[in-house]
Amino acid sequence: MAGKLATFEEFLATQQIQIDYSYLILALLIAALLAFILGKIYVRYGTSISNRKRFASNFVLMATTTCLIIMIVKSSLALSLGLVGALSIVRFRAAIKEPEELAFLFLNIAIGLGLGAGQLITTVLAFIVISLLIYGRHFAIKKQENQNLYIVVSGKGVKLKNIVQILRKHCSSVRLKRFDQAGEDTLEASFMIDVLSFSELEKIREDLNILSKSLTITYLDKEGFY
Repeated sequence: MAGKLATFEEFLATQQIQIDYSYLILALLIAALLAFILGKIYVRYGTSISNRKRFASNFVLMATTTCLIIMIVKSSLALSLGLVGALSIVRFRAAIKEPEELAFLFLNIAIGLGLGAGQLITTVLAFIVISLLIYGRHFAIKKQENQNLYIVVSGKGVKLKNIVQILRKHCSSVRLKRFDQAGEDTLEASFMIDVLSFSELEKIREDLNILSKSLTITYLDKEGFY
């Protein structure tokens, strides 16, 4: 019994970690490069309505940090368990509002994990394949959808169905992308619409103002919002 306990203690003991510093530098540089490219892909081909450029600015730091952590803890069970305890204390409260943001975050973390684990070729090849899939997805969605503009309507004292009725009146196509409601009379709704002229935009604004003077209306160009 004492022998098994000693073996277990030896297994948990922190050992001297041997790190190939030349690979460490190479892995960090490649992680930074891939994360930078991923950020450009997200900004260009993402469909999130949030500020994609600001969100993507964190990719390089996240990927390189993940790579460094994995390279340090991968050879020590004690450090790995310590990492779990540390992450249970440090809680990340990033406001992830859309599934696409979470998908790109996981891909960014996967880059750091793969390079930190020494899987350089696998990580680079997987990144190339996934990037091609994102590129193909962008054109598939673009081919299916003709909407060319985002409109965000927020305010009090108005119902969603009334907003939709006005948009359908002046737009050739309307698609609800996001809907948030705070309380009983405050809402924010995002639509992807297709309009034929700027005069239709002015008519939409006038009709929405008739519903409520407190409404805030924002137009975002789909292709140029990055």
